[in-house]
Amino acid sequence: MRLLLLGASGLVGAHVLEQALDDPAFARIVAPTRRALAPHPRLDAPVLDFADLDRWPREVFAVDAVICCLGTTIAAAGSQARFVAVDHHLPVAIGARAREAGARVFALVSAMSAHPRSRVFYSRVKGETERDVIALAYPSTVIVRPGVLDGARAESRPLERLALAALRALAPVLPRASRPSPAAHVARALIAATRRAPRGVTVIPARDLV
Repeated sequence: MRLLLLGASGLVGAHVLEQALDDPAFARIVAPTRRALAPHPRLDAPVLDFADLDRWPREVFAVDAVICCLGTTIAAAGSQARFVAVDHHLPVAIGARAREAGARVFALVSAMSAHPRSRVFYSRVKGETERDVIALAYPSTVIVRPGVLDGARAESRPLERLALAALRALAPVLPRASRPSPAAHVARALIAATRRAPRGVTVIPARDLV
């Protein structure tokens, strides 16, 4: 299987990359990034401009499956418009090009609260991304909805860090759906679902990622 991995330098994406490189089911991993990744014999990691997909080589999209771990925050993005560009426009646009090139599986990291009619901006954008990815009509679409991600991030997210600390302390008494989602578990779910390629739309909730 030839895999296109989006967001390979992020928290979940880095775990997906590590696991995919250890999995013989993936003959080639294509992981476009904004900065260079460590080389590997089965990894193609071109440094590309995510603001100009028209300049991406066509072979980037010639894959069997896509795993999308793209995501940012409004603080990091600098505006709501930029947040939408990263969390909605890029997954949908890249997904459309890969589907046209023959990809049959799209696995997306979303959010537990995702809903296209949510009054919360973040949740609404995530829901709209789910809706529009599903509309691409992949034979297999996998939506993974983690809770607060548990793992070491390269960038600072102080509010998320505080929430994570509280959830870790309360985890023994919280229902499974409310516990933190370890990034490695999210990656494992993405890899497993991509390999199985279940027909139609599959949603993996936070309670299954603990």
